Amino acid sequence: MAKELKDLTKRSEDYSKWYNELVVKADLAEQSPVRGCMVIKPYGYAIWEKMQQTLDSMFKATGVQNAYFPLLIPKTYLCREAEHVEGFAKECAIVTHYRLKNDPEGNGVIVDPDARLEEEYVIRPTSETIIWGTYKNWIHSYRDLPLLINQWANVMRWEMRTRMFLRTAEFLWQEGH
Repeated sequence: MAKELKDLTKRSEDYSKWYNELVVKADLAEQSPVRGCMVIKPYGYAIWEKMQQTLDSMFKATGVQNAYFPLLIPKTYLCREAEHVEGFAKECAIVTHYRLKNDPEGNGVIVDPDARLEEEYVIRPTSETIIWGTYKNWIHSYRDLPLLINQWANVMRWEMRTRMFLRTAEFLWQEGH
């Protein structure tokens, strides 16, 4: 379904407003009920898939293989890489509990205080720490190299200023290691 992209704010007047209007009117995405997140609509996601397919075939032509690493990263892993994480530590989301329960007061659900995790998890802001922690199990000698791994995933960072597709709290991501 084609939409006419008229009545946009002029790019030269307010670039940020123009960009956001363009994304919405082009039916690429819309704001999510979660602050800083977006819903990628079918046409917008089709663009992502095309980029991903093109890059994926280029990576695979060089011997890269795809893998997937956990979304939840033990906080101790990030502590080991404190210098690396420092740049986005303020943007990390932390998981502290593993269960909800019905509120005894009848107000929906609450976090079950008895379900506190022994160790907190960070929702993946980047995957280096979990990947390097895994590689130690995969690489035992130089004969195991080169290890060419790519991951298509999502990451979570509580961005202060968001703009759909450019800087959102959760975004699609490609990581090659």
